[in-house]
Amino acid sequence: MLIIANFTQASGLTGRDIMVKVDNRDDGDTRKAKMVMTLINNVGDKRIREVVSYQKDYGKDTKAIMIFESPGDVKGTGYLSWEYDDEDKEDNRWLYMPALRKIRRISGSSNDDYFMGTDFTYDDMGDRNVDEDEHTLLREEELNGYQCWVIQSIPKEIDEGDYTKKISWIRQDIAMAIKTDYYNEYGLLKTYQAKDIVEIDGIWTPKQRLMVNKQDEHQTIIDMTELKFNVAMDDNLFRTSMLKRGNIRY
Repeated sequence: MLIIANFTQASGLTGRDIMVKVDNRDDGDTRKAKMVMTLINNVGDKRIREVVSYQKDYGKDTKAIMIFESPGDVKGTGYLSWEYDDEDKEDNRWLYMPALRKIRRISGSSNDDYFMGTDFTYDDMGDRNVDEDEHTLLREEELNGYQCWVIQSIPKEIDEGDYTKKISWIRQDIAMAIKTDYYNEYGLLKTYQAKDIVEIDGIWTPKQRLMVNKQDEHQTIIDMTELKFNVAMDDNLFRTSMLKRGNIRY
């Protein structure tokens, strides 16, 4: 602990300072993309899903909607989230399954459930408040040719199923996490990597996101195409009534 404290003092930035920089990084007021999700199991079998996604910021809060376009067994499935920066305010999330013709509200206790068979939880899909975790700057080191801050984040409150800690490598030039190791009570659970990072309209973004579950030997690759930022989006796009439409042409 003494070594960590001395290093933090020498750098002039605390772990929280760095994670605030990450949280404040410009990612556009609105974001639109098509996503191809490739789910790969422990014997190499693949399932591919195509999704269209829209997001809009309302100050520090964010609303997002995703609609699955293929394959047929998930086509028309919709996911809507309203995420609040206030850590005392519970996020709102809904899932629409066409086969049931019903919109199901996702409770806060389901945040650690995996989203549609991927290796991303509902919580991973959102934007966690910086002050829900204690952040410690462990060291600086190079990763993939970029100088990074290495940050340990431990939840202030740990419920059953929560991560016990995360270790993130933050690219110093663009304040973006390019790798994160997630730990639970059994050790290293999974590793996230941001790949093919490009600048579009002045905004740095990964075109590929990879999550590898070490304990289940399963992985999810999300490839982003047709990325657009700061395009006009009507507030009505982020209502539960839109989920039942099964498609969005906006």
